[in-house]
Amino acid sequence: METWILITIGAASAQTIRFMLQKRLTGMALSAAGATFARFVYSAPLVAVIAITYATATNQGMPQIPMAFWPYALAGGMSQILATMCVVALFSHRNFAVGITFKKTEVLLSALFGFIILGDQFTALTITAMLLGLVGVVLLSDPPDALGLWHQRIFNRATALGLGAGILFGISGNGYRGASLALGDGDVFYRAIVTLAVVTAFQTLAMAVWLVLRQRGQVRRVLAAWRVAGLVGIFSMIGSICWFTAFTLQNAAYVNAVGQIELLFSLIIGAFVFGEKISAREWQGLALLTASIVMLVSLL
Repeated sequence: METWILITIGAASAQTIRFMLQKRLTGMALSAAGATFARFVYSAPLVAVIAITYATATNQGMPQIPMAFWPYALAGGMSQILATMCVVALFSHRNFAVGITFKKTEVLLSALFGFIILGDQFTALTITAMLLGLVGVVLLSDPPDALGLWHQRIFNRATALGLGAGILFGISGNGYRGASLALGDGDVFYRAIVTLAVVTAFQTLAMAVWLVLRQRGQVRRVLAAWRVAGLVGIFSMIGSICWFTAFTLQNAAYVNAVGQIELLFSLIIGAFVFGEKISAREWQGLALLTASIVMLVSLL
């Protein structure tokens, strides 16, 4: 098994735990923005220490960051902030596992953005597998009560939040890959950790300013909830390091495709931690998405 696949599985594991903790935070008087801020403010210092330590230990020194790096890094960082807010907000409309599944539309969308932005190429079979996953998303977009006209059931707030997260995460993954590749010099982990350190610092500053201006009490609440919020930051750091390394090694669509193993992890957490049940229609959607994942992995 290729290294980037193992790294991606590690990223998906850490990310599932992080979203679980963020769902907990929304029940502690934190808004979606506050729960999102928690992942950055507690992880940014840790990432900076790791980046400096690794650069020093490997004698690679401080990076020379080209101008081409910044558009990718800033676009990736901002879209990730908005995408995470969408996912956290989605948890109040649908259950944990289905919320995570909606997010996984990023697989299809990252392929599209990878083709447009970075010139990535995909075969007809990989596109077919991704479209199979889209059918699963359509099934999942139909609410469990299934009342009203079909277009009212499919085109709803939960669908908008889920697809919005998918679009934004698709942009984010390709932005991070573009930023890491733009660095040029240094080994894979060096480029990944430097990119992550720059992006998380920007995200922390941007969200802090926004919260002070728009949701002033949220910063204090995030700091007060440090026991849970600190864990969010730690698992965010672990997941982000793995994601950034995987994006440096492989194109974002394939990384996100393998990362859909997160669906299985979210089902386990949803059932055993939150006591959630999944409807028959939602199981059908999950099954189609799982088939799409297996097909994609077999084609890599």
